[in-house]
Amino acid sequence: MTKPIIEHVSDTARWAAWYRARETERRDALFRDPFASRLCGARGNELVANIPRRHRHEWSWITRTVLFDRIITEQVARGADMVVNLAAGLDARPYRMALPPSLSWIEVDLPQILDEKEQILAGEKPACILERVRMDLADAAQRRALFDRLSTRATNILVVSEGLLIYLQPDEVRTLAADLAGRSGFKRWVFDMASPKLLQLMRKTLHPLFAPEVPRFGFGPPEGPDFFRPYGWNVAEVRSMLHEAAKLHRLSLLFRLLALFPDTPAQRLRSPWSGVCLLARD
Repeated sequence: MTKPIIEHVSDTARWAAWYRARETERRDALFRDPFASRLCGARGNELVANIPRRHRHEWSWITRTVLFDRIITEQVARGADMVVNLAAGLDARPYRMALPPSLSWIEVDLPQILDEKEQILAGEKPACILERVRMDLADAAQRRALFDRLSTRATNILVVSEGLLIYLQPDEVRTLAADLAGRSGFKRWVFDMASPKLLQLMRKTLHPLFAPEVPRFGFGPPEGPDFFRPYGWNVAEVRSMLHEAAKLHRLSLLFRLLALFPDTPAQRLRSPWSGVCLLARD
């Protein structure tokens, strides 16, 4: 049996930081994250070194970051007055992105990972008003109380949940979607999601690397982004990770050939698809 490499869910945040650090070192980098290397740390370098075929899907990690950056930038330009980053992990966007100084940015995650990030970034100045909320998002009562408070502080909130939903079960995602839709201030929600085929593939290849206490991949609904419609959300935009990576010239020949197929709901269902989705409540 393969020895567990991912020992805690926070290790996935280090994994993501490792890819951002690699991208930052490229001459043709699609973004610059000068904090990623520090946030990844020795632990991140150690765990990623033991992950098989870690370079094969680097394009998807980088493309996901680029798409989130772009959508956040677009939504802030269109009037979002608060960004709520659920399961913020080691994300450094409040420090590395050009954001309005008046923008409120709320990071929500477990105390351990936020304490670590706060210590690493001590002395660095965020571009906007940054607040960290230490809590377990699985605690429904605490989560709803937080959403109630935030909804009274802003009227056009963008919710960001990068790399979160796949670790939840469908019932947990339904409840989260309803909780957000039930507060008037939350207007937009951007997240990444996987198709059932990709979920199945990821379970097969990555679950053996996970320690027992790490949450398993659980969310890859056959409805795709339409999963969220009954819970108060309309699909505003869907961007295929593969097709966007092709535009960014980050695919190998095999994946470039796969990107020739159109991005349709039927294709998403029958292929190992992933994408970044923007939902709207109005």
